[in-house]
Amino acid sequence: MRAYPFIFPVKEATYKVIGERKLNFYVFEPETRGKDRAAVLFFIGGSFGKGPRTPADFQHHAQYLSSKGVVAICVDYRTGHDEGFTPIQAICDVRSAVRHLREHAAEWRVDPGKIVVCGSSAGGYIAVSSIMFEHMNDEGDRMSVNPVPDALVIFGAGMDGVDIMTRRYPELLDHARDMSPYHNIKKCLPPTLWMIGTEDDLFDQNKDFVERMTAEGNDIAWATYDGMEHGFFLHGRHENRPLHETKAKIEDYLRSIGFI
Repeated sequence: MRAYPFIFPVKEATYKVIGERKLNFYVFEPETRGKDRAAVLFFIGGSFGKGPRTPADFQHHAQYLSSKGVVAICVDYRTGHDEGFTPIQAICDVRSAVRHLREHAAEWRVDPGKIVVCGSSAGGYIAVSSIMFEHMNDEGDRMSVNPVPDALVIFGAGMDGVDIMTRRYPELLDHARDMSPYHNIKKCLPPTLWMIGTEDDLFDQNKDFVERMTAEGNDIAWATYDGMEHGFFLHGRHENRPLHETKAKIEDYLRSIGFI
């Protein structure tokens, strides 16, 4: 089992086993023992390579939301550190995570109709793709359980699958358009909060994608952060001002849709 640098207490729970690889939830439970609570599943960025990103990257957002009564979960999923990895595996892991949480909602005192997925960068790509591309499933999943979350939160994420596969996974180029949100605009997303810095290299692509998705009937709240770069919200950047601002932004959004 992999160890991650959490500084807050978390409960570990395995949601899927692939061979010898256990994929875990790192759960921040609210102090209040209410029931029918909302839950947020966090998926980190940077996962297509072998970089330093870990599920603990979202722990400050998770800890904050748990203090507001939300069951907040940092999700371990397959990444570039896993042998033979492709984004298809990660997309399947998002669907598995939502299914597992929904199936076991009563155990966590979670409302199965208030499950949120939050993803940044590569985590945002797999989050959107997990909703848009219904054919991507692992055989061990219980297919009768709905894998689509009830709300979505995205931090600047590449939506052009053709670009992603060209740069990183040329062996998937024949399938790239079929796993590219940018090339498959349709009404499919739950209520969504989309946050991005104006200096993010993906800003124009994200803005175009969100505008076209909104035109198709998707409900997307668009929030920009002036002068901010890709990953601006991570702990330790800009004296943590964007970290605190985005924590509050997610809380406000969840309140606006009745999840808190």
